[in-house]
Amino acid sequence: MTDPVGGATPDAAIVGTGPNGLSAAVTLARAGLRVVLYEKEETIGGGLRTESLFDSDVAHDVCSAVHPMAAASAFFRRFDLPARGVRLLQPDIPYAHPLSRGRAAAAWRSLETTAERLGVDGTRWTKLMAPLADRSRGVVDLLLSGQRSLPPDPVAALRLAPRVLAHATARGGRFATEEAEALLAGVAAHAVGRMPSLTSAAVAMLLGHTAHSTGWPLPEGGSARIAEAMAADIAAHGGVFRTGHRVRDLAELGGVPIVLLDVGPREFLALAGRRLPARYRRALERFRYGPGAAKADFLVSAPIPWRNPLVGRAGTVHLGGTRDDVVRQENATAAGHPAGAPFVLVVDPAVTDPSRAAGGRRPVWAYAHVPNGDTRDPVELVRRRIEEYAPGFTDTIVASRGIPAADYETYNPNYTGGDIGAGAMTLRQSVARPTVRWNPYTTPLRGVYLCSAATPPGPSVHGMCGHLAALAALRRHHGLRTPPDLSPADTRSRSDA
Repeated sequence: MTDPVGGATPDAAIVGTGPNGLSAAVTLARAGLRVVLYEKEETIGGGLRTESLFDSDVAHDVCSAVHPMAAASAFFRRFDLPARGVRLLQPDIPYAHPLSRGRAAAAWRSLETTAERLGVDGTRWTKLMAPLADRSRGVVDLLLSGQRSLPPDPVAALRLAPRVLAHATARGGRFATEEAEALLAGVAAHAVGRMPSLTSAAVAMLLGHTAHSTGWPLPEGGSARIAEAMAADIAAHGGVFRTGHRVRDLAELGGVPIVLLDVGPREFLALAGRRLPARYRRALERFRYGPGAAKADFLVSAPIPWRNPLVGRAGTVHLGGTRDDVVRQENATAAGHPAGAPFVLVVDPAVTDPSRAAGGRRPVWAYAHVPNGDTRDPVELVRRRIEEYAPGFTDTIVASRGIPAADYETYNPNYTGGDIGAGAMTLRQSVARPTVRWNPYTTPLRGVYLCSAATPPGPSVHGMCGHLAALAALRRHHGLRTPPDLSPADTRSRSDA
């Protein structure tokens, strides 16, 4: 195979330009490899796309909107988005959780303020989060690793383990007030699966503590700014993009020595055909998918009129009621049963990034957790849920769009049945992801690697699946054991070298 732009056979091909495809390409290109990336859409980015859906002056994030891991993961720390002009804007309140009768709980950037506002539960919240926040880098690097090596920070591991175990059971780690209970449950629900569990507890500790350390930022201008910065670095180091090109068979990439696939197990099975050994195929076919996400986008004429004004200062809002309500909803959803009013995540980006509002209009971003393959239009589900805590929201709606969970894989084949995590985050599938294999990025096909969120460490915009897969390929094919420099200081293009 030859690249139609440069005329030479590329050293590596990457299928899919989501965050992990892009991070893989950055890593390989920085190591000196000539990389070509294939994207079925006309624009790159996968979950990092920003579009004007209703008003040309108002930008909506199509998938992800808030990026805790873009400020925390090892890949992005080394890549250094702020140094590349991507402003990561931090809300004073990373997340809030409204309750009935106008009550609400909030996690502030300041752990001290959070504890003060939680009253009798303040000391307990501090004891839970402060030791993790003090070793935040170690906690993040442990949970966002390939899960195959010793902890990089043993102290962080020792602090994390008992907290995860304590919050993995129905009776463990309880607080005295509904406010504190709900605040932690809303973060745990980001696991999108059974609650409580070891996975939901780990997610709660990861996201919960980062609110008080590296924060939950929004990129100024929208999520696409992250993808654009990564694409610029790839191009500066010789990488080539082929958009509007869906690779349907690995045979199309014949002759390329390294192929990294930012795709899920089902898509890999389709690409590989009968090339895969029967045992490995069966293992991929057994891979389980989690509940779905149904997306609702609104164009509104005013900020969301939350009954409790404190909620209006939060970057992210969790709507699910009490802890028991959240647990009941998430367990029913994981079991495939609609749970009435779903758990909903809401973001009004202009709260943190005023540039997102124009002409008196602003975007509202929301996801509802629903059963995998759910066909319901989420607009009404989400509208009613927001209205419950923000009376009058309906009157501000100018336009809306809903994407049912069942339709999400049309947008992105990795989102099977609306599973934006690319696979259920069960304990087994957190480690054996997508199969039981010492190096989870390798496949039985020589030179072919998986680098999607279906590999460790799993979902979120952290870039680590792609980065770790690329490092595995560099070790195996080029004997490179030292990760390449990813810092903005190394800006020379291949032609300048």
